[in-house]
Amino acid sequence: MDKQFEQFFEQQGFKSPTAIQQAVYQPLKDGESVMGLAPTGSGKTLAFVVPLLEKTVPGGGTQVLVLAPSQELAVQTTDVFRQWGTVNNLKATSLTGGANMQRQIERLKKHPEVVVGTPGRMLSLIQEDRLKLKDVQTVVVDEADELLTGETFDEVRELVMHSPTDVQLAFFSATQANSAAKLAEIFGVTIHELDVRTTDTTQGEVLHGLVRVAANKKVAYLRRLAKLKHFQALVFFNYVSTLEHVAAELKHEHVSSVKLAGHQVQTERATAMRRFRKGEAKLLLTTEMAARGLDIADLPAVINYDLPASATAYIHRTGRTGRMGRAGVIVNMGNDHDLRDLRKLVPTVTFKPLYLAHGELTDQKEILDRDTKPVADKPVSNEEASQSIPATTSEANRALKPVQQKKDRKPAYIGGKPKKKINHKKHSKKKGMRHKNKERFE
Repeated sequence: MDKQFEQFFEQQGFKSPTAIQQAVYQPLKDGESVMGLAPTGSGKTLAFVVPLLEKTVPGGGTQVLVLAPSQELAVQTTDVFRQWGTVNNLKATSLTGGANMQRQIERLKKHPEVVVGTPGRMLSLIQEDRLKLKDVQTVVVDEADELLTGETFDEVRELVMHSPTDVQLAFFSATQANSAAKLAEIFGVTIHELDVRTTDTTQGEVLHGLVRVAANKKVAYLRRLAKLKHFQALVFFNYVSTLEHVAAELKHEHVSSVKLAGHQVQTERATAMRRFRKGEAKLLLTTEMAARGLDIADLPAVINYDLPASATAYIHRTGRTGRMGRAGVIVNMGNDHDLRDLRKLVPTVTFKPLYLAHGELTDQKEILDRDTKPVADKPVSNEEASQSIPATTSEANRALKPVQQKKDRKPAYIGGKPKKKINHKKHSKKKGMRHKNKERFE
């Protein structure tokens, strides 16, 4: 690491590079194409930011292109480049869908050395001849396993084709969808695979918990979690419709929460992220879009309101907590069938039942009995207990009802046989007419 960057590295509170940062540093500086595989939260962004900035020339046009799967990740990566770009006066900008394109065009006129964005928006600006890639030396594909599938795969390949033929490629992810050999065949370059997933030691202690809860009780459970002190969590949903329904219920219950979904405009999404990062909201309701790369400092928990459909999705979701040595907890909600399927989905993970009692979320069942006091010193037989304590509330009400009626009842008579009551006010219509006619003729 260059001396200036090393000093800045220490100023930021880092003691030593992580495994992935050490593995890719020299190859990236030497211009080699690499595939970097490392666990979530192990410093992959900084792994490519530092070596690429060290070899970027100020004022030399756009030399680094970084592709990200979401607006939030693109903005976050841009902020990292801007922070570290102050060391050698380099500029970085983001190009994302949903943002004002004219403002992005104005920023491109300043010829930033680093451009970070989503593939679709970048291609649109290339087609309008606003983004020029003639000076690009390196293309980074972040969260490569997601971008190199479906429609985005074609967009990534087209962006690489617009770059110079000798461009350096770098692919980073926590999970692997394509081998280095396969990517080398697709893009026509030699790619070195650097996998540190088994040797990385940056992950903190993460408790993977199971909570048996019926579907119609999940919102109530979220409300209880939100009341815990110092608790904050990303809440993942499989469907936007479910997210919107839960968001409305939590708002009605005055639970501090925000939502982050693909159909929102960029300003709404940015506001939600800002409020959550500042701790103004206890829960951030989101979909799979927030499972990739988002770095929220000291996030205590991740909640799977809907359990993920794949092991890859589970890894990326849960990777939002327990980052860089910090502890975290995963709350997986579902019925017995759901939780049994989850164990089969990720058999390498050790799950523990979670308990919520006395203002704590724990895997220690003993805490439930912490404040319990004995009811009586003398043991009570089953027969005595059944006679003295009603089994249900309805039985208790039935037992009290006759007593209440007897206590409140007023005697209808005193002594002797009660006489039949005569209702003197009762009269027929015919009798009433006779009285009326009598008064009329008198």
